[in-house]
Amino acid sequence: MRALLLAAGVGSRLRPLTDTIPKCLVPIHGRPLLAYWLDLLFLGGIDRALINTHHLADKVRSFVMSSPWRERIDLVKEDILLGTGGTIVANRSYFGRGSLLVAHADNLTNLDLRSFVAAHATRPDGCVLTMLAFRTDDPKSCGILELNQAGTVCAFHEKVEAPPGNLANAAVYILEPEIIDYALALNKPIVDFQTEIIPAFLDRIYAVEHRGYHRDIGNLESLRRAQIEFPKPAPYVYNRQPKTHARALYAPEAG
Repeated sequence: MRALLLAAGVGSRLRPLTDTIPKCLVPIHGRPLLAYWLDLLFLGGIDRALINTHHLADKVRSFVMSSPWRERIDLVKEDILLGTGGTIVANRSYFGRGSLLVAHADNLTNLDLRSFVAAHATRPDGCVLTMLAFRTDDPKSCGILELNQAGTVCAFHEKVEAPPGNLANAAVYILEPEIIDYALALNKPIVDFQTEIIPAFLDRIYAVEHRGYHRDIGNLESLRRAQIEFPKPAPYVYNRQPKTHARALYAPEAG
């Protein structure tokens, strides 16, 4: 399975930190968010990942080039932010026609990726997207889910004033090619996943609740809390020597 790791965000609510540090490289216990994600993906069975960049893209590229995972990573720079759906469409040839993992690199999580992939494999009939869900302590800032008895999403409330619960979209998805086909048929360069894709597939989205740690590092308070709550990682040892030449930059499709 391939993955799209979204790392293009400006991180305006984390300023002044993000004036000089890309949002995806904000450190937790001295380790960039992106480093946690690369371990999670590749230790979790992902074959190859595409990372999109925008703000301070050269710094993201330099970090990737120094990563022990660099041979399995491709980068694409967006001069104009396309939204999650737009990025998926622009790079559709890279993903092929198999299942695709999509995740936002500005979240901090201890997700068991192999279990999440296994849940997608046993999703209810008719579902073309599996969404990670979590219990949030700030429902107004999240997309809140309502589920039916089968565990599929029957209603979605994106950042509303009076959300009907605290089960939230964790912005980690496994999607089937039908989702990409739908986004492409919108015939738009910029496509928002939360407002244009998710509502179109209600009752066809399987929600899997993550009962471990998950936090959107979207503002300075979230960052402060993550530094307190998230366990410090053990010293990292990579078990093979990286090769000199890592990977080629990837050019997205036009139109």
